[in-house]
Amino acid sequence: MVAFYSSALDGIGANPALPAPLLLRLVAFDDAGGGPPFQVLHRPGLPEAAVAVVIAHPSRDARVNFASSGQAEPEQRARLADDPAPEVRAAVAHGPEFTHDRRRTVRPLPDAVCRRLLDDPEPSVRDALLYSPYLSASFRASLADHPDPAARRTALHVWDELPPAARTALLADPDPDVRRSAALCACPGDARLTARLLDDPAALPEALRRGLLDRAEAERRLTAGIHLDALAANPALPADLVDRLAADRDDAVRMAVSLRPELSPARRAAIDVTVAPWARVAVDWVDAGLADQDVLRRAVTSGHPLLRRAAACSPHLPPDLLRLLAADPDDVVRTHLAIHHPDTPEEVLMSVYARLGGTFSAWMATGHPRFPREGLAARFADHPEAIYRQLAVRDPAASPALIERLSHDPDVHTRQAACADPRLPLPRLLDALTTPELARTAGANPALPHGDMARVMDEAGVPT
Repeated sequence: MVAFYSSALDGIGANPALPAPLLLRLVAFDDAGGGPPFQVLHRPGLPEAAVAVVIAHPSRDARVNFASSGQAEPEQRARLADDPAPEVRAAVAHGPEFTHDRRRTVRPLPDAVCRRLLDDPEPSVRDALLYSPYLSASFRASLADHPDPAARRTALHVWDELPPAARTALLADPDPDVRRSAALCACPGDARLTARLLDDPAALPEALRRGLLDRAEAERRLTAGIHLDALAANPALPADLVDRLAADRDDAVRMAVSLRPELSPARRAAIDVTVAPWARVAVDWVDAGLADQDVLRRAVTSGHPLLRRAAACSPHLPPDLLRLLAADPDDVVRTHLAIHHPDTPEEVLMSVYARLGGTFSAWMATGHPRFPREGLAARFADHPEAIYRQLAVRDPAASPALIERLSHDPDVHTRQAACADPRLPLPRLLDALTTPELARTAGANPALPHGDMARVMDEAGVPT
């Protein structure tokens, strides 16, 4: 297949104006056993006729691609749960590898389908299911008494939702890994259980971090000097021992102390810590409180960048806290805000866009509801930096002449942005369709005539 036709075909697979007959023709394509273009299998809202073609497609790769699509509905993907190829069933079981929109929530497969996949004869399918991030809480909870220890470990992810009898059984589980993991779930409220875990080298760090410690045990562990960064994060640690660890010579220990929730702003600021420019350390109490206004306020108004970075991941910030973070001097804070908050101010979105560049900025420019559009052509069409010239294409007032001019820009990404725009004059669009670096975006242009889409398919060898 000629290279530019292959690229154009990829673009046509993503073209929102692709008519149903050509969509069905493209979905049925089997390119040397590799199936149709990736993009057509990952289109949002594939019609039932196209889904039926994919389900019965002779290419295993095509079925794997659809089974792992973040755009397909779980009920559609579930139709491949009985596929003859274990690779396809494993893709169904695990779920999407990625989604086009970072804010999109992937719905889990129906529980009944998950139960079928958990009984699959292939271990790879069962493993893919148990490691899936998309399992429902109800399905996880149903695994508490499953014969497979790996399944019972999965139930521990919803420990707080399990009934008391199930928790008791898991704490006495015949499998040592399940027992240990269950004990780590229960140890924040049980000093005796914590003491037992502290004698288990495999559990020691996490038990120190989470378990209920009495004072004598805490002092012994501090004197031993092992895993002090974990001990420094323990919620039950007495205040005077917290103070001792705040002056520890180890940076990681002092950092763990500095993130404790009970510290006053002055006490937190007095701890000598250095935060790396791009560090993202999990702060459990903030991550668990992204919808809690009190938690958010304490974190946002903190002088500690890691607390503000954690809070900036919340889509629930009230307007006053949103304004504070929008003016934050920390680049990571503003980046997290731009990713997660739908009301991030335009100036923050623009600064993050310019700083990060690449595919991330392209996602932000097309996917964020507040990213600006009006006036961009006048501001940026002649900007010396290409990443800004690309924005001129987003302006609804940009003229066809400007779009055509930008399609000849020295920067390839600017040319590609212009060639995807439906205002591009047709002669230039057809020329771009046969230009290797522009063919894919030209193929995705919704102004591409249906006859030219069909012609590309003919040239690429797609059967009628």
